[in-house]
Amino acid sequence: METILITGASRGVGLELTRQYAAGGWRVFACCRDPDTAEALHDLARQSNGAVSLHALDVDQAASVAALKVELGAQPLDVLINNAGIMGQRNARRGNVDYDAWQACLDTNVLGPTRVVEAFADNVAAGAQKKLITISSRMGSIGQTLAGDSIVYRSSKAAVNMVMKIIANDLADQGVIVVVFHPGWVRTDMGGPGADISVEESAGGIRQVIAGLSTADNGGFRNYDGGIIEW
Repeated sequence: METILITGASRGVGLELTRQYAAGGWRVFACCRDPDTAEALHDLARQSNGAVSLHALDVDQAASVAALKVELGAQPLDVLINNAGIMGQRNARRGNVDYDAWQACLDTNVLGPTRVVEAFADNVAAGAQKKLITISSRMGSIGQTLAGDSIVYRSSKAAVNMVMKIIANDLADQGVIVVVFHPGWVRTDMGGPGADISVEESAGGIRQVIAGLSTADNGGFRNYDGGIIEW
């Protein structure tokens, strides 16, 4: 059975990825900060006949990541999806930046995925598919940015893109495929009700693209529909 670990799995795109991978016959390690309150995830786990298990993980806390590593040990992972993330200060622009909010956003969106990768890179390398995915955002593209706002969120996604590009170089000799994704503008708590696409469309597109990744794609930045995004 193919195995996948998904962070931020209690809602939004993470929950839908969990649902779709479980429906596809995968063994899913679904991680979130507080599994006890993740009702939708518990319902999904109960319906999955053991395919989905819930695990506590706060990517902001090194001790939490380390505890999950102890729990899973050397379990091979075909795919790891770093999905946990926050928007931070939505209106951040020159003159009104909340530096505490910025630091918190960087901790979750940059240090968090890095902590997870450091803990579980060997698990991914031991898997058959060896795919390490991070959900980023087109808003982290330096080449495509014309906006004068969203300093906090944009900078966090640009930073995590660089981290994953470096990790892609580092793990290439082990055959690991590291790719970052823009999930689209999705109708979630973060994206809002006026966003372009549903969680089903976003997660389905990401799953399809992940399935087709090869070592030639290592270090890439992709849209949920497979399009290549400028760094």
